[in-house]
Amino acid sequence: MGKITFYEDRGFQGRCYECSSDHPNLQPYFSRCNSIRVDSGCWMLYEQPNYAGHQYFLRRGDYPDYQQWLGLSDSIRSCRLIPHTSSHRIRIYEREDYRGQMVEITEDCSSLQDRFHFNEIHSLHVLEGCWVLYELPSYRGRQYLLRPGDYRRYHDWGATSARVGSLRRAMDSY
Repeated sequence: MGKITFYEDRGFQGRCYECSSDHPNLQPYFSRCNSIRVDSGCWMLYEQPNYAGHQYFLRRGDYPDYQQWLGLSDSIRSCRLIPHTSSHRIRIYEREDYRGQMVEITEDCSSLQDRFHFNEIHSLHVLEGCWVLYELPSYRGRQYLLRPGDYRRYHDWGATSARVGSLRRAMDSY
């Protein structure tokens, strides 16, 4: 069970909307989002309806303005509650269609380049849990939610390039 509250103004002011499950279109409930309070669960927020556009991973905590969740604007139009799992396992490949060097990961990795000498990931397989993939090291840059399943090429997770800097388990705490 999750609970997230969206506020139109910074500092948890203005019109608000409380949500406890996936929501493909938040537009009818607020026109802009400048602060968020996550009471429980992990969430992926999207700039566009139907889980499209830039993605932002949030866990329990207070986010008094959109820069706190690394937002590029005050536009949040859909959200997805990330299911809790006790184990996480992902296989990353340097080439598409699961070719080339493969590494299996069960913990967060702040720099794929430093740890595995990977500059790019062209395919991956999420075996257990949900993961957040970041374009840059140290959990920065564009974010992508990876749910269990096969991703034969980077387009399958919505990226425009194979550049990946870090990845993190989607969990409430680290």
